[in-house]
Amino acid sequence: MSEIPFQINIPDEKLSILRAKLELATFPDELQDIGWKHGPPLADMKRLAERWRNGYDWRKYEKELNQELPMFTRDIDVDGFGALNIHYVHKKSTIVDAIPLLFCHGWPGSFLEIRGMLPLLTSSSPKHPSFHVVALSLPGFGFSEGSHKPGFALDQYAEVAHKLMIALGYNEYVTQGGDWGFLITRRMASKYGGKHHKAWHTNFPMADPPSWKSPLSFLSYLLTPWSAEEKAGLERTAWYRTKSSGYFVEQSTFPQTLAYSFTDSPVALLAWFYEKLVIWTDDYKWTDDEALTWISIYWFSRAGPGAAHRIYFEVHGDFYNLGRTSYPTIPMGASYFPKELLLLPPAWLRRLNNVVIESHHKSGGHFAAYERPEALVDDVRKMFAKGGPAFAIVPGRSGYA
Repeated sequence: MSEIPFQINIPDEKLSILRAKLELATFPDELQDIGWKHGPPLADMKRLAERWRNGYDWRKYEKELNQELPMFTRDIDVDGFGALNIHYVHKKSTIVDAIPLLFCHGWPGSFLEIRGMLPLLTSSSPKHPSFHVVALSLPGFGFSEGSHKPGFALDQYAEVAHKLMIALGYNEYVTQGGDWGFLITRRMASKYGGKHHKAWHTNFPMADPPSWKSPLSFLSYLLTPWSAEEKAGLERTAWYRTKSSGYFVEQSTFPQTLAYSFTDSPVALLAWFYEKLVIWTDDYKWTDDEALTWISIYWFSRAGPGAAHRIYFEVHGDFYNLGRTSYPTIPMGASYFPKELLLLPPAWLRRLNNVVIESHHKSGGHFAAYERPEALVDDVRKMFAKGGPAFAIVPGRSGYA
């Protein structure tokens, strides 16, 4: 099936239902002077819910997205799961030999994360490489169809992304991703690396620590003192695991339980997502309308607001147990942002991956593509630029005129 142009057009009935549910919302009480210790403050939630109900103009932002992002859908056959109709952004550079790049989002993100990067990646200049960009909505996210059967795990997400690139005529390509996008593109690098997948870049560089099975690496791990940046990263990682990862346990064990709340209550969905947007962003300065547009993509998603969390149940074993699967050998680039959730010593990543370039930033959080698009694009450009470690790694596609 060939690609079909796609425009977001949420039915008026769904907008009316959303407003009606917000009108009937019941809010809990709140302890005195509790701030953010228990979650989003009541005043924030009431303000956002009221804005969503009365004042927020979805049609305005829907129109902006339709005008700004060239979107399409096409069926992708997944072994054992049949055809899934996949939504994606696809923008070509004016440079004929631009590098095909797949952008892969995570949770609680969506295809929206490519917005700031898209014009930068596709721009042409003799000073930097240019890219043909594809940014898919993962199955069950945004406007992509979700799997209708259990067992749709990391191999299947990787298969969808790879087959989409092949269907678009990009037989050889590179990738960029964070969060789940890191694990999915990592699996693509393992399964399709060399022949199709030529190099990968991530802003979520996860790695297992050295173990006694590699005596020299383990000894170095024990004896080498941490740098100030590494100490701060490990503190951030400890904060995430002890103070901000409860969602992961629930989403990876009983996602259907959450789906009932998220599908019926826009306030439940709002609270669950707003919490993450604020505490996972470095110096949160989003407007209320930005946050509501981000969350509205989930509320109006094709598979429903609860479907995107099923990935945690199916894939959670791969999230922390990276050493159980084979390590990719194709060139890898890594960007480190100080307010990412898991910040591990770069030596751990270099130990078993073919890291050819890495960048360390002074600001930026979990949503680097949205928070620091210029910085992330600059990192990707440096990797594939003339004189860079992955220049012309896609045959016949240098990224330059």
